Amino acid sequence: MNWLEVKVTTVQEAIEGIANIFHEIGAGGVVIEDPQLISIYAAKGTWDAHDFTKELLDKMDVVVKGYLPVDEFIFSRLEELKLELELLKVRIGEIPTIIEEQEVKEEDWANSWKIYFKPEKIGEKTVIKPSWENYKEKPGDLVIELDPGMAFGTGNHATTSLCINLLEKYVKPEMNVIDVGCGSGILSILAAKLEAKNVEALDFDNVAVRVAKENVVINNLQDSNITVCQSDLLQKATLKADLIVANIVADIIIRMIPSVQNYLTEKGILICSGIIDERKDDVIKALEEYDFKTLEIKEKSGWVAIVVQSGLQER
Repeated sequence: MNWLEVKVTTVQEAIEGIANIFHEIGAGGVVIEDPQLISIYAAKGTWDAHDFTKELLDKMDVVVKGYLPVDEFIFSRLEELKLELELLKVRIGEIPTIIEEQEVKEEDWANSWKIYFKPEKIGEKTVIKPSWENYKEKPGDLVIELDPGMAFGTGNHATTSLCINLLEKYVKPEMNVIDVGCGSGILSILAAKLEAKNVEALDFDNVAVRVAKENVVINNLQDSNITVCQSDLLQKATLKADLIVANIVADIIIRMIPSVQNYLTEKGILICSGIIDERKDDVIKALEEYDFKTLEIKEKSGWVAIVVQSGLQER
């Protein structure tokens, strides 16, 4: 399949919003080129500055690249992108959004983003390590090897980072866990490493399902308790879960809420993420309508994660 590479040149304040727009319109991958972040990481010794050209490190502009499948929906996706960029400007103020497009073959971009993905500690003990990078493990580290391919989820995105920190807090040994919208499988793998008894990783996108299965193998968990399958939200779930994590978007979370009680144990935990701050109240209202009790709300870079507890059995 061929893909349309859409480059949006912008500023740091708009990165998360533009990345989320690409995700919502069905991008097969999103790459963020942020020279300032690279310089900070290089100065801290996290990344090797020699991996990057001086020209790149001296640039001030940020580039967010989305890869859209060239199919019958390509023109409607581009129109939606332009509309959403205008709405983003209304929300956060006037920002530059220079759009460039070029068609590329899958093999030409599938590896090009890897230079920007380095080992990084996300939670208190979770380290996300690209499968092609070296990392010297420290005592207490939970290392997840990852090759996200064309699936969403490297741990660097604020929504995934929020989920990682919350899973570290709430997952206990012997829990049953469901990961809705598993993407690259990062959260499912973390739940297994936190000693969850059974984990179901669900995603509507067949590419994500394939990538998640591959990452389970990379982490030597193929004989473990993780099951990965294609599912429209919770339709194919078989567990009665002690914890469900859904790192998707507000509208889809709201659509899922009425059925969640059927898959949660009494007093089970639901972690909702992928929510832009403007939609926080909408999601909380929907959760309260179905008798969920809010335990905590975490925010990062304009994104929100909400942790609630089930109070009732099936409705």
